[in-house]
Amino acid sequence: MTDALSHWLRLREPADVAARAEALTRTIADAMPAGTPVSALDLGTGTGSNIRYLAERIAGPQRWLAVDQSTALLTELPGRLSSWSAARGYEARTESGRCIVRGAGFECDVETRRADLGTLDDSGLFTGRHLVTASALLDLASEPWLRTLAAHCRTEGSYALFAITYNGRFACTPVEAEDDAVRDLMNLHQKTDKGLGGPAAGPDAGACAERCFAEAGYRVRREPSDWRLEPAAGDVQRLLIEGWADAAAAMAPDRASTIAGWRGRRLAHVAAGRSRIVVGHDDLAAWPPGVTA
Repeated sequence: MTDALSHWLRLREPADVAARAEALTRTIADAMPAGTPVSALDLGTGTGSNIRYLAERIAGPQRWLAVDQSTALLTELPGRLSSWSAARGYEARTESGRCIVRGAGFECDVETRRADLGTLDDSGLFTGRHLVTASALLDLASEPWLRTLAAHCRTEGSYALFAITYNGRFACTPVEAEDDAVRDLMNLHQKTDKGLGGPAAGPDAGACAERCFAEAGYRVRREPSDWRLEPAAGDVQRLLIEGWADAAAAMAPDRASTIAGWRGRRLAHVAAGRSRIVVGHDDLAAWPPGVTA
């Protein structure tokens, strides 16, 4: 399971990078304090793709805490960060369980920590953080979890940046008659319990997080960060289609045969190099009370 997730994270990283709301990221990056190391928390870090995206966009020294529930994924993170650094021409070294990267205008010191994120009971994760961030996480979380997240950020006066939150939309070309039905079933599956505080907000997570942070006194902005997958992204498309079909069949076992037919036709479009898929996501940024975005 971990190997499959690691493979998926590696495949999707280019799509995530291409989709992100760059201007929104820039406004948060520019708001980070100057003259002191930026202290940042990356929740559900996986193998660190969010850190790789943000590190070179935040000027100066940075101290990251990368938190995930999977020890195996965290073990991969230093190697993935080192490979990324080498490809970028940056200097990287690992020492005492930390990975340190030096690039043009920034220095990134990353510490990994395995933690159960199911309840966010450990308020110490947030202590002193200038920035709390995550990618592809909020749609897995429940509304109470999101409220707790906003409360921790408010206590510390942290900025927040959450990327690639699924918003319930996807569209496939060529169109198949069952596309809408599969999407509706998959969206229902997205609202089942994913281990983050109860039934997940799923497609409503962006709006729910915006409301939670606004109620905590934050100024919030959301911008689209849709995946636009062309035929060349066939590997990502195949895994998406397989995952959507499995989720839909889990919600409607009596329609398993129909869903299997949909899966086969969609995969045939991918194999023929004619499939294009748009998956709707939102990026969300939040500024603490008293700060103007």
